[in-house]
Amino acid sequence: SFATSPSSRKMMRHFRIFANAALLFQSALSLRTCPLFNKKIGDDAYFKSKNFRTKNGVGSLKAEVLPEGGVSPCVIKVIGVGGGGGNAVQRMIQQAIPGVEFWALNTDAQAVSRMPDNIKTLQIGESVTRGLGAGGIPEVGRNAAEESKADIAAIVEGADMVFVTAGMGGGTGSGAAPIVAEIAKNMGSLTVGVVTKPFGFEGRKRMLQANAAIQELRNQVDTLIIVNNDKLLQIIAPDTPLESAFGIADDILRQGVVGISEIIVRPGLINVDFADVRSVMENAGTALMGIGRGEGKNRAEDAASAAIKSPLLEAPIDKAMGIVFNIVGGSDMTLQEINAAAKVIYDNVDPSANIIFGALVDPRMSGELSITVLATGFQTEDEQTHIERVAQVSRAPPRPSPRPGRAGMGTSPKPQAPPARESPRPGQPQKNQPGKDFPDFLSRLKRTK
Repeated sequence: SFATSPSSRKMMRHFRIFANAALLFQSALSLRTCPLFNKKIGDDAYFKSKNFRTKNGVGSLKAEVLPEGGVSPCVIKVIGVGGGGGNAVQRMIQQAIPGVEFWALNTDAQAVSRMPDNIKTLQIGESVTRGLGAGGIPEVGRNAAEESKADIAAIVEGADMVFVTAGMGGGTGSGAAPIVAEIAKNMGSLTVGVVTKPFGFEGRKRMLQANAAIQELRNQVDTLIIVNNDKLLQIIAPDTPLESAFGIADDILRQGVVGISEIIVRPGLINVDFADVRSVMENAGTALMGIGRGEGKNRAEDAASAAIKSPLLEAPIDKAMGIVFNIVGGSDMTLQEINAAAKVIYDNVDPSANIIFGALVDPRMSGELSITVLATGFQTEDEQTHIERVAQVSRAPPRPSPRPGRAGMGTSPKPQAPPARESPRPGQPQKNQPGKDFPDFLSRLKRTK
């Protein structure tokens, strides 16, 4: 009776369909073919042409949207412009970041040829400079970038985020960096400038060129991180050699770029996606960066406090409306430490600030914890001074407009009454009286006779 009932017949049909599907799947595995594509799993050429990855003979249906060697679909490119930018990029590649592409642009052919093989290079302005450099003249660097606009556009094409890093004050970095940033932003990339201001001992002219270039770059990027090299003098030893001092400046640029990039591309204890970072950094203007490290029992609180009180921060962090911070520690880093570090930062920023943070584990940092804080959405001292001056001018009372009948309007001015004459003191000779047609000195002469 069970076999002849309608419900049993329906169940048997489903069972036969399932059994047939299982047999087909088993035969497909024995032939090591993929029934979806009728191609062998080992056919690498096919899967590469169709943007599919293979691993251990098992095909993945995930399209290859990741950059080469990357673990995130976000495409990040770091472009070092000029000598300072190239040096910073060389330091960045020492800490490998999967999926981040590094470029060095320069007008100096020799500097380009000395770059390591894992850094892609572009010599800009071959006709303008003939590979001899910009000679410390920003206008030459700007013209070189203008000449190579098509090549620069090809570099930044397809990038979700572009870092433009340079040492300001020279020729190539000061002149070409704003052009590179303008191209990247116009192509839809989240564009972040990371630059240094020169040391005071590098001269007044170099500082003036740096300030002018920074102002120009600020108008072409979403976020601009400025590192004042003179601030580094407060955190480096007095006996630090000159070459090491410049190396520390380059390393600060590296920490800024690497800290932001790692939040996005490296899987961590607390992951942050690109959209989160973009919400804080898009059209954010000037940003400041602080870096802190801690060891021992209270390393989390110490690192967070050092980061938000870093000499590199030129404005109080409590004025910031956007915060991105990254916590990196060894495998011994605990959740309580992450919470303690985050609490220190939360307690010192605006309650309404948009805060994005990530936490990564780096086995090389056993016993140590590092925090990089990026603060955005506030005015620096220079910007605040400029705003106050504009406000003072706007509050000044307007000058009265000239009324009809006054001088300059085609009519003669209204005559004014003559000043009142002083009465003569006793014994004092009287001055010329009204109605007399000779001067006072003649009157005095007449009285003396």
